[in-house]
Amino acid sequence: MTSDPRDVAPRARPESVTLRQAFWVWLRIALLSFGGPAGQIAVMHRILVEEKRWIGEQRFLHALNYCMLLPGPEAQQLATYIGWLMHRTRGGIVAGVLFVLPGAAAILALSWIYVLYGQVGMVSALFFGLKAAVLAVVLQAVVRIGSRALRSGPARLLAAAAFVLIFFAGVPFPVIILGAGVIGWWSARAGSTAFRGGGHGAAKGAAVADAETLLGEELPEHARPSWRETLRTALIWLGLWLVPVAALLIVFGPDNVFSRIAIFFSTMATVTFGGAYAVLAYVAQQAVQGYGWLSPKEMLDGLGMAETTPGPLIMVLQFVGFLGAYRDAGGLSPLLAGTLGALLATWVTFAPCFLWIFLGAPFIERLRGNVAVGGALSAITAAVVGVVLNLAVWFALHTLFRATVPIALGSIRFDAPLLHSIDPAALVLALGAALAIFRMRAGVITTLLGTALAGLALHAIGAIR
Repeated sequence: MTSDPRDVAPRARPESVTLRQAFWVWLRIALLSFGGPAGQIAVMHRILVEEKRWIGEQRFLHALNYCMLLPGPEAQQLATYIGWLMHRTRGGIVAGVLFVLPGAAAILALSWIYVLYGQVGMVSALFFGLKAAVLAVVLQAVVRIGSRALRSGPARLLAAAAFVLIFFAGVPFPVIILGAGVIGWWSARAGSTAFRGGGHGAAKGAAVADAETLLGEELPEHARPSWRETLRTALIWLGLWLVPVAALLIVFGPDNVFSRIAIFFSTMATVTFGGAYAVLAYVAQQAVQGYGWLSPKEMLDGLGMAETTPGPLIMVLQFVGFLGAYRDAGGLSPLLAGTLGALLATWVTFAPCFLWIFLGAPFIERLRGNVAVGGALSAITAAVVGVVLNLAVWFALHTLFRATVPIALGSIRFDAPLLHSIDPAALVLALGAALAIFRMRAGVITTLLGTALAGLALHAIGAIR
């Protein structure tokens, strides 16, 4: 008879891990990181907390809540944070870069295939199937994040308010996130427990105590940098991020497509709070409606690529940069311009992530156990649920309906679907994907591959073209 793994005695606290040993673990995490931030954080939790016992439950959640506060992709930033905790700056670079590389290579290859063969019937049908499943995947993210963050009436009310403000009133993401943080901080200071919750990557069952892990409970020495070290860190990473942007502006001017990509994604890196799904909502509004680099349906195609490849979901931004430069190549080959645009978008998206971690993590580590800070971070996580729900509604409008109409009632403005424009094939695939994920407990990759094959089948019988 096979013994229950839960009956096995806890393993001893690991004594040490070299950066070389950590490299292979971070590579394994990167290659297994499918399904968006919720799934990626769950993979990290399983490997780093439960399997390796490098970091404990509370320390993991403290780092996660800080990364949820930052603009940009929280899963990649969490990997960078833990890598920094273990092996200083080199460890953070190894963890953060490895988390990005597999997805970056995959998205670049798929971008080439998309522009060369995307109008071919079978390829178009594959992406049609992927788009229909994306809606169910994002709804799953709402449920998974919400199940961890919305454990009280005030938290649920805050999430609902965030959705209303962003969808109906167009309130900017930073304002919503800042407001949520203030509410959570004030609430915790007043003694309320309304915003005490776990991160959306935590596993069920007994928590791994910090004291039983490699990092333990102690504050590492490199979490006490001098002001000179802090200044040097800021100058290095600001230079790596902004010098290429300044060079493009000086050489090509502000109207060149590469300058616009550099400025747009650099701006995005500073204002898109609330994690990868919140980033996508911002990009969908600006890159689609503002710059016209791609259509809503192409944005969904890019998200389908990111969902079916390892690494951060935010790698879809590489696809956006690729199409923007591909369609405004100037004197370059369109494929070369697209490739350079993709690499530039990736660079200015992720370089700031290292800046936020290497500058902020030492101070956040010193705030572990601070009730007010914990309340602020948990309230922000609750507000993110509303932001992600907004993204799900945006996807639904552009996946299930062929046309929408703008509604304006005073300060309330939103797009409403034209019911007669519903796409039956997309509706059937989306409902099938939701059934697979929520009722049959199918994995994200299984669901996406299934709807892609269903798209091929519908194309074969002439249901879609």
